[in-house]
Amino acid sequence: QEGSHRLPSSQCMVVLLGSTSVGKSSLAYRYVKNDFRDSLPTVGCSFFTQMLNLEVASIKFEIWDTAGQEKYHSVCHLYYRGAHAALLVYDITNKETFNRAKLWLRDLEKEFLPDEILIALVGNKTDLAGEREVATEEGEEFARTKGLLFMETSAKSSHQVNDTFMAIAQELLQREREEASHHGLLTADLEESRTGTRCC
Repeated sequence: QEGSHRLPSSQCMVVLLGSTSVGKSSLAYRYVKNDFRDSLPTVGCSFFTQMLNLEVASIKFEIWDTAGQEKYHSVCHLYYRGAHAALLVYDITNKETFNRAKLWLRDLEKEFLPDEILIALVGNKTDLAGEREVATEEGEEFARTKGLLFMETSAKSSHQVNDTFMAIAQELLQREREEASHHGLLTADLEESRTGTRCC
């Protein structure tokens, strides 16, 4: 099928990026299995799939959970090349992980054109709000200036985990619709210029 990389051909590759122990694996596990697992650091990359059925399309998420450790940083490039969306995950109780998320964003900006990939900034571990080092407003403001989706989640309590993936799916479908209608207009314009007029 032509344009199989595009949505809503139902396949959506999402890559999770961020420092080690911010909860990337736990987020993926919570979304796919609806369970919490305080997991050991990911080695290289792990992979999950999950179907999301919307009224307009069924989307099969392919979720690539990358390792946060520095030694795997260069390997992660291999995983996000074909991605439709990226989640930049940080831990709201650790300011350094927020700064690292900004560095990941810089990497993505080098790799992709602005409209080529949808990026969401995700502050995880809202269940530890008492230890918060990154204010919600700070995350929101950074996301707004960079044109990113923004969400705060807790893999542990399940807070907004499903909402995050739903928001990504809806935004991607919206972009797809806009692109399709844009192409439709172009086609109509070409037809008009070819026939000289649309009217009989």
